[in-house]
Amino acid sequence: MDTCGTVLKGMMVVSIALNLPGPLAAKQLQGMGARVVKVEPPSGDPLAHYCPEWYADLVSGQERVALDLRAAADRAAFDGLLEQADLLLTSNRPAALRQMRLEWEELHGRHARLCQVAIFGFSGARENVAGHDLTYQAALGLLDPPRLPRTLLADLAGAERAVSSSLGLLLARSASGQGGHARVVLADAVVDMAEPLRRGLTAPGGLLGGGSPEYNLYAARDGWVAVAALEPRFRQRLADCLGDGVVAPAQYRAAFKTRTAQEWQRLGEELDIPIVAVRAKIYE
Repeated sequence: MDTCGTVLKGMMVVSIALNLPGPLAAKQLQGMGARVVKVEPPSGDPLAHYCPEWYADLVSGQERVALDLRAAADRAAFDGLLEQADLLLTSNRPAALRQMRLEWEELHGRHARLCQVAIFGFSGARENVAGHDLTYQAALGLLDPPRLPRTLLADLAGAERAVSSSLGLLLARSASGQGGHARVVLADAVVDMAEPLRRGLTAPGGLLGGGSPEYNLYAARDGWVAVAALEPRFRQRLADCLGDGVVAPAQYRAAFKTRTAQEWQRLGEELDIPIVAVRAKIYE
């Protein structure tokens, strides 16, 4: 039986993290059984304006409270939530947390059992520098101008780190009885996500960057196919399918032109070879 949906049953998460990745992390924690209270400023979460449908999905089933933390009455209400909470998610820069009296030292002094996961863009001397997913990727050479990224790499990786950090803190608290603190730095998350490129694995000409004909993209009779016959057993099956004499990139290109993309995908499934038709758009 899958018990992941109840592992955090009885836990309460308060999140003041706006945009992404905080709401993504909160949604995952909710899926593990946590009660999530999402605290937003009176102006709301900008994500609700950027992408209303995704925002609605992320906050579904959560308690939403609009509070101005600069107002005394609203701050008192917020502190009351923290008294009940097990975990606080934030995505403010360190200077803003200090201004709101939510930096770890002061927070822990008031709420000894509360855990905090603080999501920052940068660490060290740059901890208060503004950033977004696009700028984190740009700084690491992950962009191909003028094309923009097709996904939000830093935000998605940051959400996963926030979830794992949350689980680690709550587990540690079960033994110590004391809350703990973790920092999730989005720029650092992107550094790790870029490691395959830095190591040359996905760089142009690298094994996974076009250097292997068995791991590549090919034009079919219509559309394209992705071929990932990387392991020896897959390579051998592909060689048996195409013919042992097909070894040069030009020969591979010619071979994959002989069938449609869907025909190649079906054949790959029959022969247990990773071959998939490339979708033009994710929502097709």
